[in-house]
This record gives sequence, C-alpha cells and structure tokens, in this order.
Amino acid sequence: MQNSILLDLPDSLALVCHDAGASRLIFEWIRADATKQSNATSNWCLLTQGPAVKLWSEYNLPQVRQCQTIHEVLSGAQVLISGTGWASNLEYDSIRAARQLGIKSIAVIDHWTNYRPRFIRNGIEVLPDELWVTDEYAKRLAEHEFKNVKVVQMPNLFLERLVQEVRSNDHQKSVGNNILYLLEPIRDAWGDGVINGEFEALDFFIENIEVLGMNSDLSIRLRPHPSDPMDKYNKWISKQENLKVILDKSPTLAESIMWSDVVVGCQTYAMVVALEAGKQVFSSIPPWAPSCILPQEGIVKISELVQ
Repeated sequence: MQNSILLDLPDSLALVCHDAGASRLIFEWIRADATKQSNATSNWCLLTQGPAVKLWSEYNLPQVRQCQTIHEVLSGAQVLISGTGWASNLEYDSIRAARQLGIKSIAVIDHWTNYRPRFIRNGIEVLPDELWVTDEYAKRLAEHEFKNVKVVQMPNLFLERLVQEVRSNDHQKSVGNNILYLLEPIRDAWGDGVINGEFEALDFFIENIEVLGMNSDLSIRLRPHPSDPMDKYNKWISKQENLKVILDKSPTLAESIMWSDVVVGCQTYAMVVALEAGKQVFSSIPPWAPSCILPQEGIVKISELVQ
C-alpha cells in the first residue's frame, strides 16, 4: 500500500494542516514518500497550526521545511495539499490563496460529515481542484456532493499503521471491564441547546452503561480529542462518584485502544480504528440527536439498545 503514493506530485509542494484528522492522513503519506525517495522532499514546505503542530512533532522528517504563513508556504509551490477542518480558517484560506495564485489545490477529507461547509466561510464557497478521501463510503459521498471536482481514493496508511500496532501488541483480557471513551467536540447543538452535545452523549452513556453487558467493576478512561483543552472534562468527571472514571493519558491512540475491552464514542474517526482493530465499538449519541454518521456496520448504537 505504501508504493508510489505521491510519485505524481512535483518537487515543489505546499502542505497546510490544522485539524487532526486530515493531518494524520497527510503526515503518513508524506512519511511514506519521504522514506521511499528522500530527495523528493527537498522543496516540500509545511505550515501547521492547532492540533497539527503537536501531531507533526511525532514525525522525524527534517527534509520538510516548516513555514509560518500561507504566503511563505505557497511561494514557489506547484501543488497544495491541505486539510479541510472547520476549527479554523487556515486550510480554507490556503485553498483560496492557491486558487488566486494559479496553484493546483488538493483537499483531504477525513470523515463522513459536513462536506460542503468545510469549504464555505461567510457565505463564500471556495472549492479545491481535487479531493482526496480514504474509503469507498467517503468517495461516494464526495462525488455526490461535488459533481465538478475530481475525487481520488487514497490508501489510509494511518489506519493501517494503528491497526497493525494494536493487533501486534493486544492481549485478550479475561475480566472485560475496561471502557475507552473517545471524546470529540460536537459542532451542532442537541436537545435544548443548553448542554454541549459531547456532554449530553456522556450523560446518556453513563445512564445506559448496563446495556454494554460488561462486568460491574468497570474502569473508564476518557481520551480527549486533540483539539480539546485538557481541563474540559474535569468537572464532569468529578460528578461521577460511583464510577472509576479518569482521563486517558496514554501517549498514543493505539496504546489507548490496546488497553480497552470496549470502545465508546459519538462519531469520531478513532472509533473506526478501534473497530478495524477488532474491538467492540458503541456510539453514545442519544436518540434525540442526529444518528451516528459513521457508515461502518459493526458500530452499535446505544440508542437502539435502550429502545
């Protein structure tokens, strides 16, 4: 899967990353190609902000020059590869700037939600020249949503690496009482809009935890999303007096999944990793919210178990 991943790209390449999902995909492709032919990255430039900054620190690729501004990263570039996050305008602004400069832009979609809003700010839509996705579900969605944009399915090296790491180190447990809860910020308001969706889902999960069919002596770890402040869930955790709930501090997602017997979340991509690694995976989205968007059939909806 790692052969000839970026061979068609020119030597002068701009990379712009903010949100975690697409950044992970892009960094894996870059590492694979840099390992294959180290000279090809001599004119590759990278601009990171937000969660992507920390993620990039995990990759040892000194050949890729880091930049501070969109103008700098695009200077002399022939192609732009960017993420499509909604947490900032960085990637949107880079696609717009590339279009103004006549530079081909490739945008990476890492999920199955909110495709068109990724490219709209203040009512203005700016589409890339090409879209990259990593599975057939996303490809069909993107082709349906964007009739005039080329959509390419790329190998998901991030998923392959994590699944291999989990499977090679995972050991079946006899007690079956470890629950990993994968957190994520929820963009849309649910219910009465007073409580953020991620907290509604947590409450719904705790109220219906018995439907998981696990032992009574449970250990629950909450793994924060890369964009979450570390203290975001402290108050919620302090209220769980009758359960052993702590923040997960495992260095990597693979280690967190290895620890778990069951994985729960709303609709974060990390749930797909856990499912592919052979874990039982549940969605905690409550019945009054839009249904879990993840297309994988193996993900069980707690809302359906309690009906």
